[in-house]
Amino acid sequence: MSETLRACLWMIGAIVSFTSMAVAGRAVSLDLDTFEIMMYRSLIGVAIVLVVSGLARTQSQITTRSLGWHLIRNISHFTGQNLWFFAITAIPLAQVFALEFTSPLWVMVLSPLILGERLTRTRAISALFGFVGILIVARPSPETLDIGLLAAALAAIGFAGSAVFTRRLTRTETITCILFYLTVMQAVFGLICAGYDGDIALPSAANWPWIVLIACAGLLAHFCLTTALRIAPATVVMPIDFVRLPVIAILGMLVYAEPLDPYVILGAAVIFAANYYNILHETRPVTGKLRSGA
Repeated sequence: MSETLRACLWMIGAIVSFTSMAVAGRAVSLDLDTFEIMMYRSLIGVAIVLVVSGLARTQSQITTRSLGWHLIRNISHFTGQNLWFFAITAIPLAQVFALEFTSPLWVMVLSPLILGERLTRTRAISALFGFVGILIVARPSPETLDIGLLAAALAAIGFAGSAVFTRRLTRTETITCILFYLTVMQAVFGLICAGYDGDIALPSAANWPWIVLIACAGLLAHFCLTTALRIAPATVVMPIDFVRLPVIAILGMLVYAEPLDPYVILGAAVIFAANYYNILHETRPVTGKLRSGA
């Protein structure tokens, strides 16, 4: 089996997982708020990480040397994920996924500040066109401005911050350590935020399968995406990941009677083009850059 085909199979797993999480999130949103969803999801995630790390004998990799970075990373991710869960209940799923694709562009903006990476001309151009794509999707005006759109846009920034801090953590920590603190810290955050009013709702018997699906799909989606990027270059994986948008748009139309908005598709295409332009430039052979004078 070729590397490209293997990457495609892993990306199908990621697309199914991300889509399943959106559907499950909507299903439980009538009974649970976003903090409660995150709390239960993270508690199940803790159990999964402990069982898998125990079987793989990697629990010794869990250390306390980077707790500060773990804390910052998980605050960013917790904020982004809560905003994402809110957004999928407030606006069409296609809009949420389209704005989520801006996360890599925000990574370009944040990396020089946090990781000391250089903001090149190519990255600046990509970020600028990505912002144009955001404007096409959101079309902000007093009539169209929606709290759900704002939540989805801010969620992408939260995910970008999480990605940047994850990159910082991978310099010293293993995936087991990162996932352990991801689930533990976010379970604590969820408990504090859900219980601040002294009222934490218990999922109904009908909602528990959805909660388990959210927990498993979240971990599986990122595992599939990471594995695909290890197998094949980003220039192969990125276009496959973009398939998430038409898939969720069709699902939203069939299941939730959401209209197919051509502006969302157009804006998402601009965002994708901005991301892909940056990837092509970053992965170009060095000799090609020298010949072109870039």
